Parts: sequence; structure tokens; C-alpha cells
Amino acid sequence: MLDFEKPIQDIQTKIESLKETQAKNDVDLSDEIEILEAALQTEKEKIYTSLKPWDRVQIARLPERPTVLDYIPYIFDDFIELHGDRNFRDDPAIVGGLAYFNGQPVTVIGQQRGKDTKDNIYRNFGMAHPEGYRKALRLMKEAEKFNRPIFTFI
Repeated sequence: MLDFEKPIQDIQTKIESLKETQAKNDVDLSDEIEILEAALQTEKEKIYTSLKPWDRVQIARLPERPTVLDYIPYIFDDFIELHGDRNFRDDPAIVGGLAYFNGQPVTVIGQQRGKDTKDNIYRNFGMAHPEGYRKALRLMKEAEKFNRPIFTFI
């Protein structure tokens, strides 16, 4: 939880406490819960519509946020990752390959960061090396040659 999200967490804790009390004591607290849920929604709108730039950076850096490899299985069929820039080596910070989107062959390219420290080090914290850019360029040229659409994830 981030610092600016503490008011949201406080309201959520109160809601959970009321729900537990309601379940244990067989008391109807639905009106109070409804009021708190409305307050929770209002607080979320207030906080997330007035985020400072640093708050946005903190949200983007959350380890729980989905990455390219999390999205690909839900969007595409038969993804085949292609490795290397055909010049030096593979850059794990750039994930790219071939897949099907609604039955049409497509090229998928994305920036991949890790989920934990070991994975972050392996993927260089999502920062591509020159071979990563060459890999992406190779995949883009290949997509152009075979007239395939390109999906990019950053």
C-alpha cells in the first residue's frame, strides 16, 4: 500500500470489521456498510483524480502490476517467443514473437520487467540493451515483410 492510499485502506478496514460484526452477532449493519462503501468510492475518486506525478510513478512501479507476459496468454493464441537480434545475443528485457489474434497472425513486442529481485536482474529491470532494440526492429521488419499487424506493450 502506498502512502496516499492510507485513507482508502482505513475505510476498507472499517467495512470488513462491520461485515465481521454483522456475521458474528447476527445484526443488520447493511446501512452503515452501504454508507462506508459510498464513502470509499468517493475517496478513491478524490485520490486517483488528483495524483501527483510521483504518485503515478509509484503506482507504475508496483510489483503486483501485470507485465507483458501476464497479458499475452489472455489476449493471444499460440504465442511463440522469438529470441535474439541475429547479431549478438538475446535481450530478456524485450519480449517478442508471433501469435494469433482472433485467428489472424500478428507480431507481439513488449518491454518486460521482473516480478521479484532475481527476475528484475535477469530482465535488467525492464531496460533494454542495444540488442533489445535490434531484436524489436528485426521483428518489426519481419512483420512488415509478411504483412502482419504489430501489437506493442510498454
